[in-house]
Amino acid sequence: MIVPVMCSSKAVNGVALLAAVFAAPLAAQVMPEPDAAEVARTPLRDLNIDARDVPAVLQTASRDPYALAGMDTCDAIVTDVAALDMVLGADYDIAVDGGDDRLSEGRIGQSVVGSILPFRGIVREVTGAAANDRELRAAYTAGMVRRAFLKGLGLGRGCDYPARPKAYTANK
Repeated sequence: MIVPVMCSSKAVNGVALLAAVFAAPLAAQVMPEPDAAEVARTPLRDLNIDARDVPAVLQTASRDPYALAGMDTCDAIVTDVAALDMVLGADYDIAVDGGDDRLSEGRIGQSVVGSILPFRGIVREVTGAAANDRELRAAYTAGMVRRAFLKGLGLGRGCDYPARPKAYTANK
């Protein structure tokens, strides 16, 4: 049985709160938006020479996104949510949709560079690059599930934001 634990906003770990607020990008996302360096690495990633590693916080979330160990206080929830925010970006409760999400220079550039390699899909499967991408995407999904679970846990325990979803306020 889960026993509700109350916390006040004064008890929230200030460092974790600052990390969650200032490290979060402006839009909620599953995978980071590719930049110029990421576009340049596309052929190396396709050949699985420069595979992306799964961040440790996402590896933990992948093993058990609903783990309760160590989640005895609101501060512990805030710390875990902040660690996930550092990797995943802003959660939907605070993300701002810029509206220009459909086309981005990074994704277009990555597609163009990726099209240079003949039989890219087959090459990616043979080299293990596709499996690496599937593992990375699954880890990001597990991280989002973990963050949502933690915020729900915090809400149930009466914790203050960011250990719970931010209250919705309608802009008029």
